[in-house]
This record gives sequence, structure tokens and C-alpha cells, in this order.
Amino acid sequence: MNIEDLNSLKVDKMVDARGTACPGPLLEAKRAMASVPMSGIMEVLSSDEGSLGDIPLWAKKVGHEYLGFIQDAGVWRVFVKKGK
Repeated sequence: MNIEDLNSLKVDKMVDARGTACPGPLLEAKRAMASVPMSGIMEVLSSDEGSLGDIPLWAKKVGHEYLGFIQDAGVWRVFVKKGK
């Protein structure tokens, strides 16, 4: 997805993991996904660049769809669609 598409997504759950070091953002994303409806979208805000590798790998492993990320002033906005 391109940046315009990601910016226009309706997000069902936002997780603010800014300021937490690896694996904090991933752990917060895992916990929060339980409250996302099926096919819902979760956005994770992270100041840890490692999230750009960790979250997509986790999503694929557990059956969610990684949609992409936007870098915005030192914060990465990572988007995942709930699968299973």
C-alpha cells in the first residue's frame, strides 16, 4: 500500500508504543490485537526502528496481514490487518 492508502485507513485499534525499546512495541501489538475485530486494522506507533522488522514477521507467522508503514518525524506508524 502507498502512503495515501495507509493514511486513509480506518483504524480499529491504535497502540502507542513510542519510547519503548525492543521488544516492547511487538509485545504491546500482540496484546492489543486481541481487542481488534476480525479483518480490523491496528496501527502501532513506535519510536524503535526494529519494529519495522519485528511486527511484519510476527504478523505473517500468526496469520495477520502486514499492510505497511509510514515514517513520520521519528515515529513509525505500522499497520496490520487482523487475520485469524
